[in-house]
Amino acid sequence: MAKDTWRVVTQGRDGELIVHDFDTAEDILKSHLQVGIDDCSTDLDLRGAPVFRSLIGPMPEGDNVVRYETPEVFEMLTKEWAIPRTPKRRSRKKAALTDG
Repeated sequence: MAKDTWRVVTQGRDGELIVHDFDTAEDILKSHLQVGIDDCSTDLDLRGAPVFRSLIGPMPEGDNVVRYETPEVFEMLTKEWAIPRTPKRRSRKKAALTDG
């Protein structure tokens, strides 16, 4: 499926994520310098997509979005993703009440 949204995610002063969506990769060229093209993505739709200076990407986001992130956003989201989550425990009291 063709990618039809080009997304750049940056971080605001307060740490909030700012998402800018574009219709084409050429629109990103107005604010970022292209330094190459992607030639190794496992998502074949991304091969040939531009690589921009000071942005990490391209990376797929869903079926039709190409995403780029600033290094700060990439680091923050990667750290959040890497934090182990503890599974929620079921209450034993409830089970004890129904057994007896």
